[in-house]
Amino acid sequence: MIVAATTASFPNLSLSDALQRIADLEYTAVEIAITDDSNHITPADVSRDRNDAHAILRKSHRLEVTSFELGIQATGEEHYKQFEDICELARISKVVTLNVPSAELGTPFNEEVEHLRRLVQIADDYGAKVCIRNQSGRQASDPDTIKVLCDNVDNLGLAYDPSIYICGPDAGKDTDKVQPYVGHVYLRDTSPSEFQVKVGQGEVDYGRVLSQLIATGYRRALCVDVAETPDTEHFAEMRKMRLLLESLL
Repeated sequence: MIVAATTASFPNLSLSDALQRIADLEYTAVEIAITDDSNHITPADVSRDRNDAHAILRKSHRLEVTSFELGIQATGEEHYKQFEDICELARISKVVTLNVPSAELGTPFNEEVEHLRRLVQIADDYGAKVCIRNQSGRQASDPDTIKVLCDNVDNLGLAYDPSIYICGPDAGKDTDKVQPYVGHVYLRDTSPSEFQVKVGQGEVDYGRVLSQLIATGYRRALCVDVAETPDTEHFAEMRKMRLLLESLL
């Protein structure tokens, strides 16, 4: 396993500055967020010029790019076109893991299955793997639903975030059944009342998380996903998370 940081943790910086900040924190790997609300790089940017996007990613301060986090707001065929363009970027950048949100609660289940099957089929052609993020308020939140989705969509993985099972409507749910599907991991510290707290003040059992991952043969990234908050020293929190995770590996 390798400890990475996501560029989404630095939304107010340019992509170059975010990558520099991550390198300054002595991370060796990074996830790059490609989302429509990003100041860094958007799906439309990739579709407009994949070569230019690849040139941008090559200036990654020697960080290993472990994954892309995707947030494509385009609908219909344009959604799949932008996704395929990102898959081509992933291929030439040697990135395998593509993390996507699942549909909002209320979306017909069969519709979501067909959507995910199409994404997986496109990604398979480029040697990439699609993982759905488990997020509160979306279909991939409840572990039973995650299992059904992954069982119904061949080669679909899970971008696993244990925080939602500590804080929020899914708190306390058993996650053992989803561990075999984990293809990516997001980490921060979380308390029952706050989704993000200072490192050491929450209830994320990192040792147990790692033990579960080791038991399933997980060998990919542990991605630190710490947002800037008014009452914390963001730089220090990012560094503490890296040191904590590296001490456990």
